[in-house]
Amino acid sequence: MTAAERLDTPRLRLQAPSAGLAPALLSFHQRNAAHLAPWDPPAPPGFLTLSTQALRIEQARLAFDRGEALRWWLQPADDPLRIIGVVGLSQIARGAFHSAVLGYAIDAAHQGRGLMTEALQAVLAEAFAERVHLHRVQAAVRPENHRSVAVLQRLGFEAIGLARDYLFIDGAWRDHGLWQRLNPVFSVPLDWRQASDSAG
Repeated sequence: MTAAERLDTPRLRLQAPSAGLAPALLSFHQRNAAHLAPWDPPAPPGFLTLSTQALRIEQARLAFDRGEALRWWLQPADDPLRIIGVVGLSQIARGAFHSAVLGYAIDAAHQGRGLMTEALQAVLAEAFAERVHLHRVQAAVRPENHRSVAVLQRLGFEAIGLARDYLFIDGAWRDHGLWQRLNPVFSVPLDWRQASDSAG
């Protein structure tokens, strides 16, 4: 599996992990620490340092190259040195599952403009296309995060349940709604069909 290094939308450039992004990534997290705190797990000590962000990018690059997790940072098309968000596909599983977990965040100053919907449309298109070829993408979102829930609904995700005490966030265990979207054109690998025919 080789995912696209860069995805372009009318207003955004989605960039895969690259060492040169560390200063912009640090700035993003510094600007949005309070904004993201109610929705993200607690950051580890030293998180808001350039060295930590450089290490995170290095680790994300290794996972990207191995096809274990895919992450793209959102940059305005007219200001590509600035990071205003992130979209990631983690816990990528193959075999009979062909699934991944979707995560995303956007700068507080850029909410309400449809940018995350635009970015996720590009990532889902990549996830369901031949290169990545997932059958299913799942997301876990706190029910109180109305903006995030609305984004998933606009993109055709369906609610599939509620996970009690799913993550420790903002000082307590928090319930999360579980959402999924299936690939409507997933092509079953030939060896799966051959195995089924043999079993029959």
